[in-house]
Amino acid sequence: MTGSFDNRERIASLMAAEQARYAATHARSGELFAQGRQHWLYGAPSHWMRRWIGGWPIYIRDEARPYGVRFGDVDGNDYVDFCLGDTGGMCGHGHPAVVEAMARQARVGTSLMLPSGDAEWVGEELTRRFGLPYWTLTTSASDANRACIRLARMITERPRVLVFSGAYHGSVEEAHVELRDGEVRMRNNIHHNFFPHDKLSRVVEFNDIPALEAALRQGDVACVLAEPAMTNYGMIAPQPGYHEALRRLTRETGTVLLIDETHTISSGPGGYTAQHGLEPDMFVLGKAVAGGIPAAVFGLSQAMAERVWQVLPRVPPTVRQSAHAGFGGTLAGNALTVAVMRAVLSQVLTGEAFERMLGLADRLQRGVNGSIARRGLPWHATRVGARVETLFAPDEPRNATDVKRHRDAELEALLHLFLMNRGVLITPFHNMMLCCSGTTADDVDRHNEAFDQLVTELVK
Repeated sequence: MTGSFDNRERIASLMAAEQARYAATHARSGELFAQGRQHWLYGAPSHWMRRWIGGWPIYIRDEARPYGVRFGDVDGNDYVDFCLGDTGGMCGHGHPAVVEAMARQARVGTSLMLPSGDAEWVGEELTRRFGLPYWTLTTSASDANRACIRLARMITERPRVLVFSGAYHGSVEEAHVELRDGEVRMRNNIHHNFFPHDKLSRVVEFNDIPALEAALRQGDVACVLAEPAMTNYGMIAPQPGYHEALRRLTRETGTVLLIDETHTISSGPGGYTAQHGLEPDMFVLGKAVAGGIPAAVFGLSQAMAERVWQVLPRVPPTVRQSAHAGFGGTLAGNALTVAVMRAVLSQVLTGEAFERMLGLADRLQRGVNGSIARRGLPWHATRVGARVETLFAPDEPRNATDVKRHRDAELEALLHLFLMNRGVLITPFHNMMLCCSGTTADDVDRHNEAFDQLVTELVK
């Protein structure tokens, strides 16, 4: 932390009070987490669930509610959800179209390893929205990214994947690295898994065109794996001309450009790619595309598909042989996923819905920035479409190193716990808030009022 708010004693005092409040008002959740530690490796079905601040996660109450972003916990507390499963719940909770599609397809069959009547519509819609003509389904964006990396290596016969320092692309081994003091290191002390990162990964800072060019000119990079705007290490926007340079350099060096829009789909119905006219060779979208059911898609341009077909023929084999190809799985493209995906693309993540979502996100961002400005603090909220993030920094960062310079773990922990104790959830891994079609102006105002209360308490 570099002094964005120097009253450490005030932060510690508020944090102690909030921890006590959380313990008093979430006792039953604490008991369930203690029981869970007897059976789950890290106390809950996913080790990520322990990342919620407070000492243990909230346990949700099994209670159906009208469509929206509100739910209750087992201790009787109610919440407005701006985390939305870190984008997986971007459709909101209990959208009628999603629920109906799930129930309808479940009565027919969920996983048959055969295409359903919804498949053709979904394929056409993916092409219409995102511009790439050929698509495949996987069960996660991690799987989709790994499949694209495999295909890129297959057609280029090159070993390396270039990633940007601080980026997150799921459980892709090549992306578990970052630059630290100019050296390539494992991110977040992740075990190296005996993976040869020094031979298969290359890392540069986002927005650094000279470093990007130097890395690609070596001629051994199969693909660049990139978010169009970085979202995991604070939200980092591309500088003017950066995407044009990225596309030009990848084409000049024969490198595949793989755009991962798992988070930046918040930009609009066609993601950042459609909004800004990007031209990726491969494209990945996960989480939100099937209403929270584990699913993702990846698309290929015409040129990429033709190169892939030269290695993996498109026509069915005339003799019985493996169709594994090193990616995919028996649950990928299952009928339940495709049915819900059609409902999401036709009735939930529509152009009309995004207009409303973007307006609410703008309201949220203006509320946060207004609270900050009234106290003269050197912070700000930034936004990518319906996705808003509070940064404890005075300026927009250019790369992950800029974010690290201003990172304040104690202040971030206080922000999360203070909001949670007032019934507002934001993403535990970073300070992200997402508005969906089920979010209301009252939901946004509840967040902004709680945030304003926190800022008021800090500067007393």
